Amino acid sequence: MPKFQVLCRVDAFVDYVAEVEADDAEEAAWIASRRSFLNWEEQGAVEFDDRVYFTLDEDGEPIESTKCGDL
Repeated sequence: MPKFQVLCRVDAFVDYVAEVEADDAEEAAWIASRRSFLNWEEQGAVEFDDRVYFTLDEDGEPIESTKCGDL
């Protein structure tokens, strides 16, 4: 029986955290949204339920016609 490589792509967010000086929580979020120079530290990925599966071709590229999953 032939074997195939199958890719499972899971939706996820990558979380980053930075320390921000502000008068309150709302101001801290506002400042952070406008300051790309903050020292952002990666906190990890958070996955959620959407998943898609593809069989890969001989070049490692997804074969679009094999796409299935929870989208």
